[in-house]
Amino acid sequence: MTDADPLFESTALNGLELGNRVGLAPMTRVSATDDGRATDEMARYYTKFADGGFSFLLTEGTYTDDAYSQGYLNQPGLVTDEQVEAWTTVTEAVHDAGAPIFAQLMHAGAQAQGNPHVEGDETLAPSAVQPPGEKAEAYGGTGEFAVPTEATREDLDAAREGFVDAARNAQEAGFDGVEIHGANGYLLNEFLASDTNQRDDEFGGDPEARVRYPASVVEAVAEELPEEFVVGVRVSQTKVVDDSYEWAEGEEAAEAFFEAFSAAGADYVHVTEPDITAPAFGDEGPTLAEYAVEYGDAPVVANGGLGDPDTARSVLRTGADLLTLGTSALANPDWPHRVAAGDELDGFDPAEFLVPSAELSTHEIPTEASPATETAADD
Repeated sequence: MTDADPLFESTALNGLELGNRVGLAPMTRVSATDDGRATDEMARYYTKFADGGFSFLLTEGTYTDDAYSQGYLNQPGLVTDEQVEAWTTVTEAVHDAGAPIFAQLMHAGAQAQGNPHVEGDETLAPSAVQPPGEKAEAYGGTGEFAVPTEATREDLDAAREGFVDAARNAQEAGFDGVEIHGANGYLLNEFLASDTNQRDDEFGGDPEARVRYPASVVEAVAEELPEEFVVGVRVSQTKVVDDSYEWAEGEEAAEAFFEAFSAAGADYVHVTEPDITAPAFGDEGPTLAEYAVEYGDAPVVANGGLGDPDTARSVLRTGADLLTLGTSALANPDWPHRVAAGDELDGFDPAEFLVPSAELSTHEIPTEASPATETAADD
C-alpha cells in the first residue's frame, strides 16, 4: 500500500494517536459471566483485533446500571467493582498489543431481551410503545417484546447518572474512552425516533426536543470525565427491530441531531446503517455519514457494509474521518494487515459465528500462545 491510501493514513482522535483509519465495531456477543464480568476469553478475543492491525477497538454494548439498562443475559456491565476489575484484564491486554479501546455504554430501553435486575419483562422507554417483532434467539431472547413503562423524570435522571457512573468506572478500568450508544433502537435512539418517542414534555415533539435527552447524557459524561478521555456517540436511523426506519423529518432531523451532539461535547459521532453508503432518505441524496460531516463539528466514524476495501476508502474520501468493521472483522481479525499486504479477504458465514448463539465460539478465541493472525475465520 502506498502512503496515498486513506485507510492507512495516521490521525488523532481527541489527542489519541491512531496509526490508521480502521477500527473494530461494537458487536453483541453475550459471553460475559452471569453477573456481568468480562472473561479471560474476552480479553484474548479483543486483543486479536489489536494484533491484527485495527487502530482502535470498541467493545460490545455494556450495561450502565443495576435497574433497567441491561439488554441481554451474559452481557458485560460497568456497574460493580468486580466488573471494573474484570474489564481491567481486557484493557491491559489490548494496550499491551498497542491499541486503544473504548467501552460502549448502552441502555437497552424497550428492546431488552434479558435483564435479571427486574421482575419479568419489565422495561423502560420514552413512551409505552411495544417494539415490533420478536426477540432474537441468538442473543438469548424468546417471544414478543414487552410493552415498556414510560420513563418518568426521575427515571431519566437515574439513567443519565448511570451513564456517568459507568463512564467513571470505564476510566478506572483503563479504557481510553467511552461510546454512548444512541443507535439501533435502544433507549437513547428511541428518543430520536418519532414513532417510539410520543412524549409531550420537553423531550418529545420536534427533532430539537427529541435529541435533548440523549444530548444531555453525552454532555453529562463529557463534563464529568477528564478532557483527554474520549467520549463518542453512536447514531443510526435503523433499529434492531426495523432495519429500514428513517427519521420522519429527514434532513431537518439529521441537522438537529448532529448539531446537538457536537454542541454536547462529543469527541466523535459514529454513524451506522446496514449500508452506510446508501442515501439516508429515500432513493437519492447524501448518506447519513455525509449529513454528519455537514452538520456536526465532531469527527465522523462510519459503519455499515464497509468490508470491501474500495468501499471503505470511498467513505473516507467523501468526508468520514474513520470507519469501523463488524462482520468483516469477525471473518478477518487481521483485516488491516491483509488489506495492506494485498491479501485476499475471507467471506463472512453467520453459521461460523452467530448461529445458534452469538456467544464467542471456540475458534474465535486465540490460545495464550497463538497470535491473532493465525485465527482468521470467514467474511
